[in-house]
Amino acid sequence: MVKATAITPHLVVNGGKAAVEFYKAAFGATTGRVVPEEGGERLMHADILIGNLRFYICDEFLEHQAKGTKSGSPKTLGGTCVTIHLEVPNCDEAVAQAKAAGATVAMEPWDAFWGDRYAQIVDPFGHSWSFSHPLKK
Repeated sequence: MVKATAITPHLVVNGGKAAVEFYKAAFGATTGRVVPEEGGERLMHADILIGNLRFYICDEFLEHQAKGTKSGSPKTLGGTCVTIHLEVPNCDEAVAQAKAAGATVAMEPWDAFWGDRYAQIVDPFGHSWSFSHPLKK
């Protein structure tokens, strides 16, 4: 049995360089290692950090898919079935910052019945994100 210590999402996008800049503007992200393909048009790999949370992005390389997989971006595949969640200090501010950077608000912030202020956005690359912060009691 594998003992996992973390889950690191690896997001496939169309427009890796633009995605890096979006995540910086929308989430205050920083970058670690960034590896462009030979020729520099697409990104083979980029480490993205939001605080101490890490995820990876790469441009889609449909010409190199493993047999039987569909590893394209949400835009190529026609959507995503995954939402990435971030607990943030202020849900409304996080949504406003993401929207200003180019995200589409899918669910406006609201006081959810489970006790959080909650919202969802879709980034310009088709990935779904949600934000929340606990409501004070």
